[in-house]
Amino acid sequence: MKLTREIKTAIIVITGILAVVFGLSYLKSSPFFENSKTLYAIYDNVGGLQPGTQVSINGLEVGNVTDIRFKDTSGKLLVTLTISDDFEFSKNSIAELYDTGIIGGKGIQIKPVFNGGATVQSGDTLKTDTKPGITELVQQKLTPLQMKVEGAVSHADSLLLKFNDILDTETREELKKSIAGLSQVVGAFNASAQKLNVLLDDNKEQLDNSLKNVDNITTNFSKLSDSLASAGLAETISSFQSTVDKLNNVLGKIEKGEGSLGKLTQDEKLYDNLNSASRELDLLLQDFRLNPKRYVNVSVFGKKQKEYELPEDDPAAKNQN
Repeated sequence: MKLTREIKTAIIVITGILAVVFGLSYLKSSPFFENSKTLYAIYDNVGGLQPGTQVSINGLEVGNVTDIRFKDTSGKLLVTLTISDDFEFSKNSIAELYDTGIIGGKGIQIKPVFNGGATVQSGDTLKTDTKPGITELVQQKLTPLQMKVEGAVSHADSLLLKFNDILDTETREELKKSIAGLSQVVGAFNASAQKLNVLLDDNKEQLDNSLKNVDNITTNFSKLSDSLASAGLAETISSFQSTVDKLNNVLGKIEKGEGSLGKLTQDEKLYDNLNSASRELDLLLQDFRLNPKRYVNVSVFGKKQKEYELPEDDPAAKNQN
């Protein structure tokens, strides 16, 4: 098949356009024509990091990942980074690998260090670090909890085994009887409650009347207390309290032997004298009754008064003896 001049021209134009497009793409990604520098970072595991992933400093995109390959036979991965020259930092800065989202994805952020050291240059290898993602943090938190749960389940199994050993056939039968007895007690309580409800329903009117009477009594008592308060009961009680205080004071003085009554209660000699005087007065009155002539002698017509002779059975004579 012979190609015409038009077809040949079209093929040449298309080829030229494709060459220009690919050339511009290559030149755009090449650091030779850009204001950038190439840095390296070595990781044990990149966690799915892809070429073209952005590289940021303090949240600002300053470059991207251009290549990922094995460094050597040790399995470590060499990541090539293209960074803009607009921001300078120390070569001791850290290239941290982190999760860009919850569902996955990795990115690299550079933690710049400004310690006065040498400024990073193209071709330098940065220190690396890996920030654990949410999934890894959850696993770190759940792993101890999982171990505790497993231990608790193991202890529970041991406890159940020991509990089964304790609950032999006889103990189980006794436990069943206890539960049956408890059920009977609950049934008895239910029956008592039903009877109490019936009793309350049957005597509802009487209970209402009783409560009304109690209400009336409390109302009357309140009125009575108000009446007593208005009648000066408080002043009367206060006066009575004052009288009681005075009486207690007098009784206290009597107990201490102060005053006539106090001396009378405390002086035994005075009591004995009063007792003796009372006995002698009694004898005097008895003698006056039995022998009035001894004390009263009436003379009529100037008759000479006879001298009184003391009878032999005179109580006074006996007292003198």
